Amino acid sequence: MLAVFQSFGLPELGIILLIALIIFGPAQLPKIGRSVGKAIREFRTSSTEVSKAITEGIEGPEEAEENKSKKKEEEEV
Repeated sequence: MLAVFQSFGLPELGIILLIALIIFGPAQLPKIGRSVGKAIREFRTSSTEVSKAITEGIEGPEEAEENKSKKKEEEEV
């Protein structure tokens, strides 16, 4: 399934954009783009929160905070 999405190139994306332009019209595309962007942002935020909650549930809140601070230190170095 993932291989299908990796084969998208610039011509395919152009065709998809053209079809979306024909279906929704030029006035609606910015609104649709904004709503898709917000949905993606909310999905990322919620998935981060869920993974954080799972990590805290498995390791415990103290260990999760220690691991988080260790990761920040490693990124800074």
